[in-house]
Amino acid sequence: MGDMTTTYGTLNGKVALVTGGSRGIGAATALRLAREGADVAVTYVHGEEGASDVVRRVEALGRRGVALRADSADAGEAAGAVARTAETLGGLDVLVNNAGVGVLGPLEELSLAEVDRVLAVNVRGVFLASQAAASRMRSGGRIITIGSCMAQRVPGPGGVLYATSKSALVGLTKALARELGARGITANVVHPGPVDTDMNPADGPFAAGQAAMTALGRFGAVDEVASVVAYLAGAEYVTGAEFAVDGGHAA
Repeated sequence: MGDMTTTYGTLNGKVALVTGGSRGIGAATALRLAREGADVAVTYVHGEEGASDVVRRVEALGRRGVALRADSADAGEAAGAVARTAETLGGLDVLVNNAGVGVLGPLEELSLAEVDRVLAVNVRGVFLASQAAASRMRSGGRIITIGSCMAQRVPGPGGVLYATSKSALVGLTKALARELGARGITANVVHPGPVDTDMNPADGPFAAGQAAMTALGRFGAVDEVASVVAYLAGAEYVTGAEFAVDGGHAA
C-alpha cells in the first residue's frame, strides 16, 4: 500500500481528536496520526476495550493517548469531547469527525427514531464538534470529516437516510472551509467506499455486491483511508475538498 506521505513526523507537537476511534477506520486513523507525531484522543460509546487498546498502541509509539467516553448523538458530549481533549492534551490541532452510524433499509420502514438518531450522530454531532473545535484551533488547524461514497453515488435502494446524512457533510465541509480559511484552518471530507471493518466485513453477506460496484473489484483496507486522512492533516493548501477513497465506486 503506497502512502501519500513519505516521511513520518509531519505532525510532531500536534494534538488530534478522532471521534469513534475504538475500531475500524477511526482506530487506524488514530494510530496513523500518532505515527506522524501527534498526541491523540479517541472517543467511544461501547468500545471501551478497543479504545483502551488504541491508547496503549499510541503510547507505545511514544505519544500521549487518551480515551474519552462520548456519545456523538448527545449534543453536549459531541462538543464536550473537544473541550476535554484540549484540556487533557493542551490544545487541539486536528479534528477527525469519524463517528457515524449506518442505517440502511426501505424508505417506508425507516422510523422517526432512526431518522433522528442518524441525523443526530452523522450530522448534528459532526457540526457541533466542528463548531467547538473551530473556537479552539489556532492557524494550521485541520477539520477532516469521514463522509461516504454514498454521498457521491447511491448505487441502489435502501440508502435514503444514510446518503442524506453523509451528503450533508459535503455542504458542511465547503462552508467550514470558507468560514475558517482566513484563520488558516482547513476543512476537507473523505469518502470511503466499502472498507473491510467489523461493521462491514469483506467476507460479509453483502460484500460481493459492494466489491463489484468498485472499479478495482475489492474492498479497501482501513489503512488506505487513514493514509489520506494523515495526508490532509499535514496539507496546507487543500481545503473545501472531497476525497474519494472508494476503489472507483463513483467512477
